[in-house]
Amino acid sequence: MNTEHNFTTGNIAGGLIKFALPLLLANVLMAGYNLIDMLVVGRYCGSAGVAAVGNASMICFIISSIGLGITIGGTVLIARARGGGDKAGEHRITGALFTVTAIASLPVSLMGWYFSRTVFIWMGVPVESLSAACNYISIISAGTLPVFGYNAVCAFFRGVGDSLRPLLIITVAAVMNVLLDFYFTGYCGYGVAGVAFATVLAQLAALFIGLNCMKKRGFLSGLSWRDFLPAPDIVLGLLKIGIPGALQMTVVNLAFLLVTGMFNHYGVAAAAAAGIGLKVSTLAGMPSWALGQAVTTAAAQNMGGGKLLRAAGFVRCGVMLGLLSTGTAVIFIQLFAGEIVLLFDGAAEVVELCVHYLRIFCSFSGLAYAAMYIYNSFALGTGAPMLALFNSLLEAVVLRLLLCWVLAYGYGLGFSGLCWGMALSTLPPALIGFLYYRFGRWRRQKQE
Repeated sequence: MNTEHNFTTGNIAGGLIKFALPLLLANVLMAGYNLIDMLVVGRYCGSAGVAAVGNASMICFIISSIGLGITIGGTVLIARARGGGDKAGEHRITGALFTVTAIASLPVSLMGWYFSRTVFIWMGVPVESLSAACNYISIISAGTLPVFGYNAVCAFFRGVGDSLRPLLIITVAAVMNVLLDFYFTGYCGYGVAGVAFATVLAQLAALFIGLNCMKKRGFLSGLSWRDFLPAPDIVLGLLKIGIPGALQMTVVNLAFLLVTGMFNHYGVAAAAAAGIGLKVSTLAGMPSWALGQAVTTAAAQNMGGGKLLRAAGFVRCGVMLGLLSTGTAVIFIQLFAGEIVLLFDGAAEVVELCVHYLRIFCSFSGLAYAAMYIYNSFALGTGAPMLALFNSLLEAVVLRLLLCWVLAYGYGLGFSGLCWGMALSTLPPALIGFLYYRFGRWRRQKQE
């Protein structure tokens, strides 16, 4: 069955939905087994374990974001080559993608091993949770290579217009992760370390399954060993997009990490509530992530084929679908916030604080975030990664940290101030993204 999608022809809305839906399901599955990590830890390790995983998750997000950011350059360049009919170029980019990804994973592993404890202490992780958080990250850091490799496989499939195979891969990995969670943590009694072991083994399985899918589809047979010794121009092309993409995602998660450190100052209950709230609020962002990935691929294919107006049609459709789907998720979370939080932790103080977190953060800001993310994804696909990086720096560093600090400490709003600071930070970057779509330099490129 041919699952590769050509965005340069056909119905825009139908093509976008068809491509984004498997990505959405894959993102939900990934978030789902991360949520199950929290559920299992909450059941067997208590609030201290939940706080440990909540804090450690911030560094995990950074590691995953670096991998996703580095590989997104492969998605864009492969999509452009596919849109322009350059098969030989597609092979060279694919080989370079895997080489660059493997090399990039090594320093990330080392930094995770050597600096995580210092970062946790600086964040003010509660003493009851510190040791477990360090153990968790040490295990996750050992598995950076398969995490990056899996991202490279998915980047390749997205570039050629195939979003179904990444879904199939992550489905197997998710089932494996859940089963291993209960085995290592519940049956073996490994505690927080058990869910880390489960995550690494599931990601390793996902990498091997993905490579096998590429082999069966004949993609690996088209590569020669020379493709894995990439030419400097291809490496520069990957890094020109990948480094800003990695910085963009890393900065966003670093800012969340810093804000998490602010939450930690209010005690274990606040730390646990913030960790649960972040996990839940990511559900509202799932549709926009999938649509953003689809818009990046669609825009890159159409820019490669010289179809600028069609590329613009995809971002318009993506934003409308993003607002609709994210708005639906926000309404659901608002209606059932208390019931959702009780799934993770039954402590009355944690439930009260987390519901308060969701009432503020998972609201209008979810809609602004959806628009911002899709416009940033369009910028990546049209060759403006620095715009996406600037927008993320503005939202995550300048606005979020400044507003959180001012409202929590300057105005003495405490926990509520942190929630409001995060919520308000998404509005200006969404407007900037819209202005790029309307007046950006991508409109001056040569059109077919």
